[in-house]
Amino acid sequence: MKKLFDKMYKDSAKSFYEILSKNLKDEKRMFVVTANPETFMISDTDKEMEKLLCDKKTVIVPDGIGVVKASHMLGLDVKERITGVDIAAELLKLGDEQNKSIYLFGSKQEVIASLTKVIEENYPNLKIAGATNGYEKEKDKLFSEAAKTNPDIILVALGIPNQEKIIYRHLEEFKKGIFVGVGGTFDVLSGYKKRAPKIFINLNLEWLYRIMKEPKRFKRFWNNNVKFLLKIRKER
Repeated sequence: MKKLFDKMYKDSAKSFYEILSKNLKDEKRMFVVTANPETFMISDTDKEMEKLLCDKKTVIVPDGIGVVKASHMLGLDVKERITGVDIAAELLKLGDEQNKSIYLFGSKQEVIASLTKVIEENYPNLKIAGATNGYEKEKDKLFSEAAKTNPDIILVALGIPNQEKIIYRHLEEFKKGIFVGVGGTFDVLSGYKKRAPKIFINLNLEWLYRIMKEPKRFKRFWNNNVKFLLKIRKER
């Protein structure tokens, strides 16, 4: 697990967005994994997940505050969280500024439809190359077909680890593109769900807000975040 921390992006969100902007402009291919404690816990027992995270083509950024704290425990100077929601929002802005195209893959059809409308209204220069909901059966076939549209930005909302795995399986089929697995981000960007109030975000307590809104998340939080930090403490 330590090797994943070593290769994780450690600088500021601002500097990371500058890299995104340049790669988007230069039509580079870039696969971003927004890592929270669950990401690392899954990779500990899932060889496929471990392989894609260790791949030099994969860029890991610290999404969860638990990952930042664990990094500090291991003596690594990670500056701050860089969340999937913020990355997706930044890519919409950059795509609009640079007249790029985007492909949306995952989530419910009604969420996809709402997000498409948001993009059309707020990012008029960002072309929607295609949109596929996450409930289609032949996902791999459809993802391969998405490559034919030659998109510049590919956001995948299938939940961890499915979103990361499908991107990794088909990455070489795309000539270019910024790929990000974004979990429930479509719900937020489309307006279906509200993000935590700024005070929770600023205090790195988004996880608490989500548990307050959805108490059933507590078990998942315990199995991943708490056990993760205990594991890191043991490794240290």
